[in-house]
Amino acid sequence: MYHSKIAGLGYYVPSNVVTNDDLSKIIDTNDEWIQERTGIQERRHIIRGEDTTTTMGVKAAKIAIERSGVAKEDIDFVVFATLSPDYYFPGPGVLVQRDLGLRTVGALDVRNQCSGFVYALSVADQYIKTGMYKNILVIGSEVHSTGLDMTTRGRGVSVIFGDGAGAAVLSREEDLTKGILSTHLHSEGQHAEELALQAPGMGARWVTDIIADNDPNDESYYPYMNGQFVFKNAVVRFAEVINEGLEANGLQVSDIDMLIPHQANLRISQFIQNKFKLSDDQVHNNIQKYGNTTAASIPIALTEAWEQGKIKSGDTVVLAAFGSGFTWASAIIKW
Repeated sequence: MYHSKIAGLGYYVPSNVVTNDDLSKIIDTNDEWIQERTGIQERRHIIRGEDTTTTMGVKAAKIAIERSGVAKEDIDFVVFATLSPDYYFPGPGVLVQRDLGLRTVGALDVRNQCSGFVYALSVADQYIKTGMYKNILVIGSEVHSTGLDMTTRGRGVSVIFGDGAGAAVLSREEDLTKGILSTHLHSEGQHAEELALQAPGMGARWVTDIIADNDPNDESYYPYMNGQFVFKNAVVRFAEVINEGLEANGLQVSDIDMLIPHQANLRISQFIQNKFKLSDDQVHNNIQKYGNTTAASIPIALTEAWEQGKIKSGDTVVLAAFGSGFTWASAIIKW
């Protein structure tokens, strides 16, 4: 039995900065309203034709691979988390294998929205623990901007989300006191429709139905979010899954050196920080700059925290996420 460790991290965000004031020119909103409810000041949107979910994932992956010291020929497997794939099928995992010029290794796509990266990390961890693979590339990447309702009608959702990608190289660790100690995954599908994008889908509305209806008021192909309901569930599940991870490893809240929460809403992160009585030095938030980048948010924030020297060898790092599904998850890592 082995452990897996994060050997390298990288992130990429598009250069195109979209401020709250920029949004207020096309949507009936303002900087104060957005900041008060979400903490977001700006986010990144791709420039069409320059970036996709795959290309951003590849850019983040190249940085992570270089920092890991693992040759790309030694990458054994790819796990790609996203809700915004370039194509309906195939998923972006195989496109990463192609664009990075990897061997014909397996590639897996994870569809777990905001919890996607922690789920992907957990999947990769199992493959390494069992000895099946030695080095796995894990990516979280999203393009939201091209699929949002950028009108006043959609402002409750559209002001929140941004584009970006983060990546990690997971490698075998033979010291069982280090690396990923445990991961904890949950779902509650009874609330699936409270945060969802339902069309096009094979369940009810496919593209042909949307075209046939030709309804200018059709919102089925835009994301829907019951914001307050999501918030109330998020703060409970975040706390539960963090505690579950700590208890599984005989750790206390005081042992947390760095908490990286999924960047859903600064108010959620602050609520959790206050509940656990963590200092600003123990939590890394960057939603102010990037918005909610769904599966990319944790690897972007984790990379940033590491780059800024906030994570050192021997630190206990906790990753926690909650999102559409509902799904929620945590990972406890000894750096």
